[in-house]
Amino acid sequence: MNRYVKTALLAGAAWGALSTVAVAQDAPAGSQQAAQVEDVVVTARRTEESLQRTPLAVSAFSGETLNQIGATQVTDLQGAVPNLNIVQGRASSNATNIYIRGVGQPDALQTFDPAVGVYVDDVYYARIRGTQFDLLDLERVEVLRGPQGTLYGKNTIGGALKLVSRRPGQTFRARGSVAYGEYDMIDVQGAVSGPISDTLAFGLSALHSERGGYVTNPVTGDEYNDKNTNAFRAALAWDPSDNFRVDLTADYSNDDAGLVIGQPTNNLTTILGVPVYVAPNPVPDFNFEATPTPATPNETRLESRGVALNVTYDLSDSLSLKSITAFRRLNTDDYIDFDGIALELTSALVAVDQEQISQEFQLTYEAGPVTAVGGLYYLKEDVSSHQEVYAADLLGAAFFNSDFERTVDDTLETTSKAIYGNVSYDLTDRLRVSGGLRYTNEEKDYWRTTSTFYDLLPAFNATYVFAPPVAEYSDTSFMASMDYQVTDEVMLYGRFAQGFKSGGYNGRANSASESTEYAPETAETIEFGAKATAYENRLRLNVAAFSTQYEDFQARVSGLDLDPITNLPAPVLSVINAGSLEITGLEVEAVAALTPALTVDAQIGLLEARYVEFNDARFTNTFGSRAFQEPAFSPDLTARYGVTYVADIPGGGDMTFGGVAKYRSRMALAVDNTAVNSTVELPGMFQEEYWLFDARAVWNDASGRYTVGLYGQNLTNEVYKTDAQEFSSVGNIRTAYYGAPRTWMVKLTARY
Repeated sequence: MNRYVKTALLAGAAWGALSTVAVAQDAPAGSQQAAQVEDVVVTARRTEESLQRTPLAVSAFSGETLNQIGATQVTDLQGAVPNLNIVQGRASSNATNIYIRGVGQPDALQTFDPAVGVYVDDVYYARIRGTQFDLLDLERVEVLRGPQGTLYGKNTIGGALKLVSRRPGQTFRARGSVAYGEYDMIDVQGAVSGPISDTLAFGLSALHSERGGYVTNPVTGDEYNDKNTNAFRAALAWDPSDNFRVDLTADYSNDDAGLVIGQPTNNLTTILGVPVYVAPNPVPDFNFEATPTPATPNETRLESRGVALNVTYDLSDSLSLKSITAFRRLNTDDYIDFDGIALELTSALVAVDQEQISQEFQLTYEAGPVTAVGGLYYLKEDVSSHQEVYAADLLGAAFFNSDFERTVDDTLETTSKAIYGNVSYDLTDRLRVSGGLRYTNEEKDYWRTTSTFYDLLPAFNATYVFAPPVAEYSDTSFMASMDYQVTDEVMLYGRFAQGFKSGGYNGRANSASESTEYAPETAETIEFGAKATAYENRLRLNVAAFSTQYEDFQARVSGLDLDPITNLPAPVLSVINAGSLEITGLEVEAVAALTPALTVDAQIGLLEARYVEFNDARFTNTFGSRAFQEPAFSPDLTARYGVTYVADIPGGGDMTFGGVAKYRSRMALAVDNTAVNSTVELPGMFQEEYWLFDARAVWNDASGRYTVGLYGQNLTNEVYKTDAQEFSSVGNIRTAYYGAPRTWMVKLTARY
């Protein structure tokens, strides 16, 4: 880690020195003052405070900033936050793979909980499906790095992603945009809000976003990796008095896209090892073509909707009571082609119906030196799923070329309860201490039936039922921090935080023998940081260094067993608590308004993640240990460098020119990234280092109402992997998924 720390310190020092010199040169005494860096108010600690006074690592973006840079989805934050990996989930058009500081959960299976909590207006989204959000009429986005167990509870072991919608007010506001781009991309958005009466305001926002497929079949013209999304949100804001506020929101979205297709990275075989696909050696760069057409129907569907009621009552000048009540429903039908070829080695239908009801009561006290937040939380979630797995070509001649189908029907009922408190106390006007505690109790009631059907061999048909007792998990998460305001512009802080991710059952098991329960994960992080502004808010530099102990991490591992009926090899896809990791790193966020026209920024993340233990009995050659492997989605270095220049236009208005360079070092894309009993890495399960370059040119009229922007992404047309599917025990499947090729977009925005 030493060389990384040195690199980061040098980078931070160089950046600070460069900014200091540049500002000093460009803004001499008596000259025009440079523009200030935007100050964002966040609610990372459940109370409003300046980003620069919040004693933890958090990145925040206002809705206007996101619009200016052309961000349209949450995955556009990739590269903008140190040590954040946020990409479209493997083989899914509606799930999001989020890792923060090497901690995450990439599998969208309904029984697997996320490791980074996603919140929209303080409502928790319990699945990673349905989180591929379009950015619609937002006030801001916050990314909290590190465990957030005290204030946010379970499944925030890696951090939290918070989206905050714009609240309707007494001022009429309207905004609309139309965009057209590469691959016949069309994006239409509109938002309007304003008063109905002196105490009641209404807001409505909607979008339609579609795009042709990045991947096509040149023979048939079939398209994959496309987009077709509709969404709306309605909000009522009622303020009957100065001390009483009510917010009622309803939202709906649907996604009707084609398959997400990847590229096989190695030879594929039947269950007996007979080759059915020979990969080129070396595997060429993905050319965004699907030839031949996969056997799975080309469709995925998602519907998501919910309502939320947020009521705040100020009991006094210092004491407020808040109630957050929410109901959400999610329905998905995803066809997935795991192997990336036309044969039916393994393809699946995954249909999920999910409902959740949540209730939170929160009491906030702010008076004198004390700020305190306490609350009660309740979540009830019901998930049912139906899976169909097709694998006729995997079995092949060993089963007389019989058609094969495996079905899994399961239900999961989760009940989660928590009580928490967090107190901050000003020991002096510059020194503050904070402490928090949260107790969580959770029950999971799971039931599953697994059936296998052989068209020509009915004697081999079988059904397994798994109905374990109700599982119960509990956790107490603790947080303590201290911050010192060295000057009005510089704050130093230290923080210790814990978090946990719930245990559960494996919903992908093939037989009763695989249906083992896995325990919760836990993490503890020590973090030290500094937040500084200088030159009248024209320079900002935030630095955080951390060390995380990550215990009992849940790993999905693949292998082979003998089928009890056929006595032939059968894939095993188990989930185990494999061991522990040590993760250390350093993060730098800097922005400098060098002149009224020129702003530069940088985000740098350094990370060293290593297994202390990774116990896997199949690795007999390494004495049951896989600790030599590289943890997934944990690149040593992520960096983003940006520049923005605003040029005035004679007669009024201006032109904004912006450019971004993003770097990501070598990264593993799957937990299983060597063959069993081997220390040799599987090349297809890694992405080598790469750069991406984006640019924009935006015209703003003199009134500030109209904007026309031209945006380019991945200008050098870099071919790079974002995720991978490792199912080596199923036909040797190792499929890689890729980021978007070069794209452009023209966008017209009007504001009133």
